[in-house]
Amino acid sequence: MRTRTFGTLACAMLVLTGCGRLGDSNWNPMRWFGGSSQPQTLAPEGGYPTAVNDGRVPLAHVTGAKWDPMYEGRLLVVTGLGASKGWWDVALVTEVPMPSGRIRPDENGVLRLRLVGKPPLPDTFAAANPANPASDTITAALTIPNAVLPSLREVVITGAGNAVTLRP
Repeated sequence: MRTRTFGTLACAMLVLTGCGRLGDSNWNPMRWFGGSSQPQTLAPEGGYPTAVNDGRVPLAHVTGAKWDPMYEGRLLVVTGLGASKGWWDVALVTEVPMPSGRIRPDENGVLRLRLVGKPPLPDTFAAANPANPASDTITAALTIPNAVLPSLREVVITGAGNAVTLRP
């Protein structure tokens, strides 16, 4: 009985050896339901978009920046001034495209942001009048999580006419 069992196992081993690598054969259960094509990266096909063309342009001047403490990190609060009254949909966006909701500094520890917004419609009162620093200051904020803070050396916020540097 042992001889027959041993002989059967030896034949099965020879048959399987002739099939090549077990990972490439149909005997591999990972290939039964189409699981053979594993992604090599988590980046989307074609990469991240290089530029988002949503109609927002840099504000004329960045007037200030400060840190506010938060439980989950720090809040970067930036104030700016548009070239005219009526700027809207203002935000801080990264200069280098990054996945949505993820922020990381470059290899030198510098996070580069732009203060952008949408200008008022042409031929309107807001577009025809210059911005008043006392009443038309625009504020935008961005949360920097605790996981990013150890590798962050400085933040550079740029507008159309100037840039402000802030260290944590």
